[in-house]
Amino acid sequence: MSFPAVNYLAVLVAAFAIWILGALWYSKALFAKRWMALMGKSEADLKASAAEGSPMPILLGLAFACSLASAWALAVLLNHFPPVTLLRAALLGLLCWLGFAAPTSFATAMFSQQPKGLWLINSGYNAVSFVIAALILAVWR
Repeated sequence: MSFPAVNYLAVLVAAFAIWILGALWYSKALFAKRWMALMGKSEADLKASAAEGSPMPILLGLAFACSLASAWALAVLLNHFPPVTLLRAALLGLLCWLGFAAPTSFATAMFSQQPKGLWLINSGYNAVSFVIAALILAVWR
């Protein structure tokens, strides 16, 4: 199996968009308060955990690496389903979420006994980020 050529600059931009969306999604402007409540954590708890564990730059770098992997995989998949249009790209992003991210994260959340609302916030981020990244990759080929 050969992988089609991808625009690596577009992959980088899509990864950055995913990463920035994560910063916005989990900010006080959107879901931070509800997410922390569902996690059973306070802002002080999260700061203390970060101070004890990995420093924030490492966590942010790892999050970006995950975004990069997702954007690259979407670019490869997108190139396997021509013709590439905005609608097809958005649908592919949703399909990736529906077929891979949503069911695996839902099963994990069920067995971890996490609140459904927490899964909705986390999985909603994945759905939106996949669609945005796929749209960027479709436009910037």
